[in-house]
Amino acid sequence: MADRIYLRHSTDKQTDARQRHALAALIAAGAPVYDDPATSSRQLSLDRAGFKELLHEAAVGDTIRIADAARLFRSVADILALRPVLIRRGLHLRVEAGLLSEIDLAADDPGTKMMVNVLASVLEFQRDMISENTRQGVAAAESSGKTLGRPTALAPDKAAQVVTAYSEGAAVKALAREHHVAPKTIRRVLDAAGARQLPDQLDALPVLEEPSGPAADTPVTLDLPGLLADHLRAVGDDTIRQALIRGRIIRRGKGYSIRLTVPLQFHHAALQQSAALAAEGAGPAERKAYRAYATRVTAAQQQRTPGT
Repeated sequence: MADRIYLRHSTDKQTDARQRHALAALIAAGAPVYDDPATSSRQLSLDRAGFKELLHEAAVGDTIRIADAARLFRSVADILALRPVLIRRGLHLRVEAGLLSEIDLAADDPGTKMMVNVLASVLEFQRDMISENTRQGVAAAESSGKTLGRPTALAPDKAAQVVTAYSEGAAVKALAREHHVAPKTIRRVLDAAGARQLPDQLDALPVLEEPSGPAADTPVTLDLPGLLADHLRAVGDDTIRQALIRGRIIRRGKGYSIRLTVPLQFHHAALQQSAALAAEGAGPAERKAYRAYATRVTAAQQQRTPGT
């Protein structure tokens, strides 16, 4: 018969130091330790990875040692599911210190069953009261105008710059390096502004009319995203491929664009020959690059069309 130690704490900001202190003698004696770090008590004990490993290795007559009952169960539903399993496997369950230290919580008798159920009800009530107090505190803070959660990593003006740069074709990782933040921070800023919402169909992208008149032959300087350039090198016509060779490469982090000073009609043709990158089967980055280029071409065409 062996002792087996079980530890659990609810969040990644908590530790099991207090539990280890209470069980220090057993740990020093070499008792195996099983833990479920950052695991909510709302997850039934029988569904936790650490406790399932303990049950798998435990033998008849072994004793499960816990620092306090709430580390293993905190609801009536949990203990009702747990006790029959322990009884069927011949395991014992003991709290290491306090009033319950002399009681086998897995004993199969009416008195222990009643006592454990009452204890579970108290622990469940305690957990629910903590949750209720937390919700009320959050509601009171919000009603008084307080901002909850962590402070934002980017100031509002920096966030606006990120959205603008992204709409012009800058990559998320490049923006993260530029502003010294994690890529997920950039994504949160973009999602809050709706900048990463891509149209599902090509029809939802800017619709361009074929340029005509003097505006069609007037040179326009625009940046062609690198993803479109790679595509056009493979499938574009000779005129477009030659223009890509003459264009100026602009590095953007790990990505790039090609600055082209060519007639507006050329930009329109490049968009048409890149239409596959805006189709449903294209990747999000390709569709974003297409939309950014289409937006630039649209703006240039409007500037050169009389009456716009």
